[in-house]
Amino acid sequence: MALLEVKDLHTSFYTPAGEVKAVNGVSFNLDHGKVLGIVGESGSGKSVTAYSIMQILEKTGKIVSGSIKCDGQELVGAGEKVMKTVRGNKISIIFQDPMTSLNPTYTIGKQLMEAIMLHTKRNKQQARERAVEMLRLVNINEPEKRMNQYPFEFSGGMRQRIMIAMALACEPDILIADEPTTALDVTIQAQILELMQQLQKDLGMAIIMITHDLGVVAQMCDEVIVMYAGSICEQGTADEIFYNPKHEYTKGLMRSIPTVDSDGSKLQPITGTPIDLLNMPAGCPFAPRCDAAMKICLRERCERMQINEWHQAACWMNVKEAMEKEGGEEE
Repeated sequence: MALLEVKDLHTSFYTPAGEVKAVNGVSFNLDHGKVLGIVGESGSGKSVTAYSIMQILEKTGKIVSGSIKCDGQELVGAGEKVMKTVRGNKISIIFQDPMTSLNPTYTIGKQLMEAIMLHTKRNKQQARERAVEMLRLVNINEPEKRMNQYPFEFSGGMRQRIMIAMALACEPDILIADEPTTALDVTIQAQILELMQQLQKDLGMAIIMITHDLGVVAQMCDEVIVMYAGSICEQGTADEIFYNPKHEYTKGLMRSIPTVDSDGSKLQPITGTPIDLLNMPAGCPFAPRCDAAMKICLRERCERMQINEWHQAACWMNVKEAMEKEGGEEE
């Protein structure tokens, strides 16, 4: 049994302008000890998928339908009382910006201890010892002294390490990292990713890495989900996605990555703008931006097609290729 099972998840936000279908039929499994990458542009539904799993949506947001199971326990409709036992203990999350995630008026020690005491049965002294232990684990120097300092006294990289310490303090089975290196410079990014890899190896937890940085995905992930307009357009192992992309959007993402041997040639950005989620088209949501789009792409959405044992993609080009291959074999 998979550690986390998400099946046909639909999450919407209800606004004065209408219903925004932010997550539209997302399904995936996460196994023990694995790292799953979720990639896509801003607004593709990556973070909303994570917030739906944690059930920390804004008041206007609602899980319309679908199933989310953690260790076989159904979370959709389980209620806040159940979710309080899941958050922190089974699933933890690291948010994008550590400065806005930490309370500037409380010391780091108080915030760490509060999280530990809320989710475990440790008393105040035990919580303090655990907080110091976690700061040491994420390579914060002089952890006893740091316990009495405030967030503004730390650099961006150190604040992110503190967020990781807070997320791991209750030893969760799953860590969701929502673009954990976005606000950091390249050197600190590398340190944070290395730290997460080491902790994952030491603690044996599963990780969901949400990012738009394909370099991070290549370095960290076993399996990759590519999202566009709230839907999964391609899913497979990291090797399959990087070396055998089968959706035109994924191919566009790959072409937009700078390479060492680019010989000074210009990058090829994906033309156009992301789809308006209030006015979703009948066909493939990427079709208006796709150079290879056919008439059927505009009329009808393609179901996910099994490319091989480790790879799925929802693109009419694969159907066309399969039909042409069959036609060639018949001749």
